[in-house]
Amino acid sequence: MALEHEKVREIAERVAASSGLEVVEVELRGGGSSRMLRITIDKPGGVTHEDCANLSREVGTILDVEDAVPGGSYLLEVSSPGLDRRLLRPADYERFTGSRVKLTTREPVDGNRHFEGRLESFRDGRITLQLGGKASGKKKQQQPASQALRLEIDLDNVEKANLVPEI
Repeated sequence: MALEHEKVREIAERVAASSGLEVVEVELRGGGSSRMLRITIDKPGGVTHEDCANLSREVGTILDVEDAVPGGSYLLEVSSPGLDRRLLRPADYERFTGSRVKLTTREPVDGNRHFEGRLESFRDGRITLQLGGKASGKKKQQQPASQALRLEIDLDNVEKANLVPEI
């Protein structure tokens, strides 16, 4: 399964790069006749429906010709990461510095595992969050920016992180 995944990712990245797109995530789920291959793409300024359709058509053709997903049928889905996109790689944390994020840690930090705040910086594998009064679902008084709590978290301790849409 790991070999299939790497080959699919390499094909998707090759096709995406030729169109100025970035492959954010590749997921291969399920088994037998109910397998789903989900490819999430992005680009500066956002992804269009046409970007998704073109990548789906090109990648699907290559995957079928190269038999990169052996074992029969699968459903191919290509989409944008959405407004609440997941942060998966160090480059994601660098790119979205200044954005609001919600994250869960593997091990508690200051007694909590759930945090929401502004991603202030990412350096040397450490995330600095400016907490805006939300942590672990507990209600707290909003603090002026000058008094906002700052928290450092090791990237290795992050279980899940998503952007929080600001509209």
